[in-house]
Amino acid sequence: MVESLKDKKILWVEDDKFLSDIIAKKFSGEGCILFHSIDGQEALTLAEKEKPDIILLDILLPGMDGFTILEKLKASPTTKSIPVIILSNLGQKKDLERSKQLGATQFLIKATVTLDEIITEVKKIIP
Repeated sequence: MVESLKDKKILWVEDDKFLSDIIAKKFSGEGCILFHSIDGQEALTLAEKEKPDIILLDILLPGMDGFTILEKLKASPTTKSIPVIILSNLGQKKDLERSKQLGATQFLIKATVTLDEIITEVKKIIP
């Protein structure tokens, strides 16, 4: 587990403005370099360009859903090795299984985790 997230690049894909603002404050306080996207195509472009250390990905997004984004990330030589944490309110077994099959490292249900727990998971996963 890394001690600090200082200077770690994190891509956060989330369309909920309130949640995005809270996460941005929390991760900025940790010294992260945070990239945010609300849209699938932009998220893919940012991932290719910035090569983040980890990606936090919502499933329910406008246009392209998180599963499709995950599939495309894992299909690209540039982004396939970037760990992805799915962070969603969908928590059914089929969603968890599909995320794993597509290559997600972790699946967290928004309603059941705190920001501190998300930070801890990121620290555990980031190389």
